[in-house]
Amino acid sequence: MADDYGGILGAFPYAFRRSDSLLFRSYVLVAGLTTLLLALACVLAIVVVFGQTAGARGGNFTLSRSFIALLGLLAVLPVVGPVLLAARTRRRGLADDGAFEPPRNYEPLLAVAGYLFLLALYLGLVASMPETFTLDGETITRPAPSGPFAPVLAALYAVPPIASPLIPAAAAAAILAVHRWRR
Repeated sequence: MADDYGGILGAFPYAFRRSDSLLFRSYVLVAGLTTLLLALACVLAIVVVFGQTAGARGGNFTLSRSFIALLGLLAVLPVVGPVLLAARTRRRGLADDGAFEPPRNYEPLLAVAGYLFLLALYLGLVASMPETFTLDGETITRPAPSGPFAPVLAALYAVPPIASPLIPAAAAAAILAVHRWRR
């Protein structure tokens, strides 16, 4: 089919062109930019780890390099997931005449779930921040919760750092739930 896409990079313009939902189209743009930023952050983190472990041999250092790549993949997959799911649903549902209507509210709900994942990713990062940490040889204490979001920050700070990945994991599960429910 002439309007088909060829892989993950082609799915973004395909999903943007084919969708009737402005909310979903906005998510396609935001997801594309976020994916680029996350990929850049992951590549820079790997470069830093390689620089810090250049003279070392395998073992734990190789594991830390792989772990950063895995974390990057786990952050990027749910960001691009709604775009890929919508593009795949549209591509598979096309009739010979090119007419297809996805299930009602499918793409807007995927966009909402995608935006919720982005928010949850940020909230998970806030929750994982230790009370004190060292940056460039200086000990830094995280700021005390203040302002209108102080109760939210206090609740996030109360989450044990080991449990902070559960926040974005729940939002990623919501993307799959929307896909299964509305498909």
